[in-house]
Amino acid sequence: TDFYCCAPVCSPSRAGLLTGRYPIRMGVNHVFFPYSKEGIDASEITIAELLKRRGYATGCIGKWHLGHLPQFLPTRHGFDYYYGIPYSNDMDVESRGDPPVPLMRNEEIIEQPVEQRTVTKRYTEEAVAFIKRHRERPFFLYLPHTMPHVPLYVSSEFEGTSEGGLYGDVIEEMDWSVGVILDTLKERGIDDNTLVIFTSDNGPWLVKGEHGGKAGPLRHGKGTTFEGGMRVPCIMRWPAVVEAGRVETAPAITLDFLPTFARITGAEIPGDRVIDGQDISGLLSGNGKRARDEFYYFHGGELRAYRSGKWKIKRPFKGKIYGQPEEHPLLLTDLENDPGETVNLADKHPDIVAEMEKQMDAFWESLQPLPPTKR
Repeated sequence: TDFYCCAPVCSPSRAGLLTGRYPIRMGVNHVFFPYSKEGIDASEITIAELLKRRGYATGCIGKWHLGHLPQFLPTRHGFDYYYGIPYSNDMDVESRGDPPVPLMRNEEIIEQPVEQRTVTKRYTEEAVAFIKRHRERPFFLYLPHTMPHVPLYVSSEFEGTSEGGLYGDVIEEMDWSVGVILDTLKERGIDDNTLVIFTSDNGPWLVKGEHGGKAGPLRHGKGTTFEGGMRVPCIMRWPAVVEAGRVETAPAITLDFLPTFARITGAEIPGDRVIDGQDISGLLSGNGKRARDEFYYFHGGELRAYRSGKWKIKRPFKGKIYGQPEEHPLLLTDLENDPGETVNLADKHPDIVAEMEKQMDAFWESLQPLPPTKR
């Protein structure tokens, strides 16, 4: 219930998830487009590369969005197999005349434009086939579904199956997909010792209305460093280790996946770079928690907020968020009692504000020199 992605938009969030590093360290501060000439750097070490060294088969099925040129594709970053779209599914509509969104297998375009009404079904079929191909060896499957990113598409079998309109139908099909994959693990007799994680790369895209999702009690959504932009669902299933039905309130973040998987598999974490994530294997088993309960909120190459324990400080902002005006002063909120960030306590706790600002400045200095932003 207190889980975070590491950025409020697609590409930076995915870069951090796969490397365990804040995306600003890599210069991945904005989303990549069909006309982008850059992507995730070859020097970065992904979860796939780490696990491949331990004998794992590695597959990426779904939306990549870390560079579409050959040198940036999953097959160049530790994945044995790739099937999916290289960037966002809306980028043939909004990219000013760029080619239609392609579907790729490894490094070859196999369909253009991709038939988006069937992508969830086809991703699922590909995932099942990958699991079956590697039933005799350990595997790592990264399945970043295209849906429910707008524009929304659903297969004919799931049209009208929910009371939530098209968005609800899309979620019904996603639920079916997860069920099929879990059933496959069970049929193969490996579900007990397989860790399955379901989470998101950012909060709901609220400006898209009923097609963009909802943030519930959280403030704002995608594209912001309010909780609605970066606090996301996270469900973990590992029957041999994780107690079923347990609700975890200790905070964690997608950056934690790489060091956690390294601990679980015995993989060696690279010592030549900063890994921002923490090993949370103890959190999974219920025998420990994250070593540090602090997170930094970045967006667009700027450090905009910081959380330490229950306190969150957010620097003043004046501008637009997806075309919508937004302005606020420096904010201090108690997330334990006010996850919706409705009450500003900055004036009541100047000492906490001063200490947290000092910590933000120190962390920012520690990041220097920063690489240029990739476009």
